Amino acid sequence: METKLYIKNMVCNRCILVVKNELEKLNLNPVNIGLGEVTFSEHLTESQTASVQNAILPLGFELIDDRKSKIIEKIKNTIIQLVHHQDGQLKMNLSDVLKDEISHDYNYLSNLFSDIEGTTIEKYYIAQKIERVKELLVYDELSLSEIAFQLNYSSVAYLSNQFKKVTGLTPSHFKQIKENKRKPLDKV
Repeated sequence: METKLYIKNMVCNRCILVVKNELEKLNLNPVNIGLGEVTFSEHLTESQTASVQNAILPLGFELIDDRKSKIIEKIKNTIIQLVHHQDGQLKMNLSDVLKDEISHDYNYLSNLFSDIEGTTIEKYYIAQKIERVKELLVYDELSLSEIAFQLNYSSVAYLSNQFKKVTGLTPSHFKQIKENKRKPLDKV
């Protein structure tokens, strides 16, 4: 019988490696580890689940056991995957991606997210996109128009306006100050 564990704050590839390392120390071998989710081919005992919780808690992660929190974490991880781990343009609307990925009506997902997180899915998505823009600006490998294209902005002007609205700085000013104003993904 398969077991899935949902893990809060597991938002990057480094997080996956840290969790994988902890599971190996516990002699647990998952079949799959993704953002916020670990799948085992066998059923885990309560003792094994508690061991996992105790191992990951000091590292800033925690197991999620209620249904609504699992859905919220799936929404966040889907958005993070889209924005930070896929190069290229989004081929469909975010609402359609979430509906297909999570198998719930978008209105339900939107209302649940707003109620629990105190912000909208759209604002969370924009915040993640702005963090990605910051990252790409710091790397200094792409032009602003290439960044706009990669993150599915209709124009450089639209990206610049949204960036300024969220950060208070223009992208060029952000690039000039050379301070690391980026946030960890789990703090966005």
